[in-house]
Amino acid sequence: MGKIIGVQFQKNGKMYWFDANGIEAQNGDYVIVDTIRGYDLGEVMIGARETDETIFRTPLKKVIRTATEQDIQHSVENREKEKEALVICQQKIAEHKLEMKLVSVEYAFDNSKILFFFTANGRVDFRSLVKDLASIFKMRIELRQIGVRDEAKMLGGLGPCGRTICCGSFLDQFQPVSIKMAKEQNLSLNPTKISGVCGRLMCCLKYEQDHYEQTRKKMPKVGKTVTTPDGSGPVTDLNIVKETVFVRLADGDSSEIKEYPIEMISFPEPGNSTETPAKNKEKPAEANITEKKPEKEESPCETSSASSLDELPGLTEKTVPNEQSAEKKLKNRQKNKAPRNNSQLGKPVKRENPNRISVSDKPVPETENSKKLPVHNDDKGKEPSQGETSWADALQKAIRAIHPDD
Repeated sequence: MGKIIGVQFQKNGKMYWFDANGIEAQNGDYVIVDTIRGYDLGEVMIGARETDETIFRTPLKKVIRTATEQDIQHSVENREKEKEALVICQQKIAEHKLEMKLVSVEYAFDNSKILFFFTANGRVDFRSLVKDLASIFKMRIELRQIGVRDEAKMLGGLGPCGRTICCGSFLDQFQPVSIKMAKEQNLSLNPTKISGVCGRLMCCLKYEQDHYEQTRKKMPKVGKTVTTPDGSGPVTDLNIVKETVFVRLADGDSSEIKEYPIEMISFPEPGNSTETPAKNKEKPAEANITEKKPEKEESPCETSSASSLDELPGLTEKTVPNEQSAEKKLKNRQKNKAPRNNSQLGKPVKRENPNRISVSDKPVPETENSKKLPVHNDDKGKEPSQGETSWADALQKAIRAIHPDD
């Protein structure tokens, strides 16, 4: 456990914590502290208090001593020198024609260096400017580029509300602000109305954002149907500040919009729907087809030989309008079914050529006007079928008709 104090170096600037080092400083006192830039004069904003120093990530720097009258007078002289340095630096910027805007100048407490703060749209080559300033002030020169928000904080001013801008009065650090916050608070998205003097979104949009988010969670969404004491209707608008809901109520052919507090309306919470799911409608009797599993599975090569409705599995009287149409469908099905080839894998399948003429080796009695048909070697030993014999006879008659003299 040790004592710490809060010190502020610039007006409305950020407050830093230091180890009190046994010094009992009160609010409003000036102390000399050790900083990264060396010794500096700061004002005590929070007096010495007991706390656990282990909560800080890095060890705290210590307070050197309480400031004297000479230290305070020296700080006042530095403030006067800063005004002169600001004018000189602006003249040099104009001479070098650099696209940068000088904002502020800060002297170190021990006069070891001068800090120049400026804004610019992009990167600026100020090496020649630094040389000229170093030859004039005979000390170390440091230029820092800052943003437009830091510029507004240093210069100060009045906001659209008519009061001193927040960053120039009490804000010690900037909070991220997005356009989503303006939409959440139902504000106009006109940039001139939601932007501050710096040209960025106003920092005050962050103040009420948490309240809007928490209030919207317990209120219905716009367009959702709610129940009110006067009836049910859709939500047309919300007033987050007053926590009221505007509901459109139908009154015959006309409608009326009324405002109700959130306590007077009821609506199903998201995820807990009170509507019961619709029951499955019963299918018509004609659509219910009862399928009977055959006791023995038929081979894919076998065709059904059933000739009546009772012998057909999976068919009932309700699915077929009459017996005659069922028999026709069965016959067409049997005709379309072709027996599958049960040949084993790996063995060649011998297929007959439909255009080949197969005639028996048996001698055909030759006549004077006829010739013996050639017989293929593959067909030797086979007896011609009745269809093949009749076809051969028809061919011989055609040959005789063409060549009667042969």
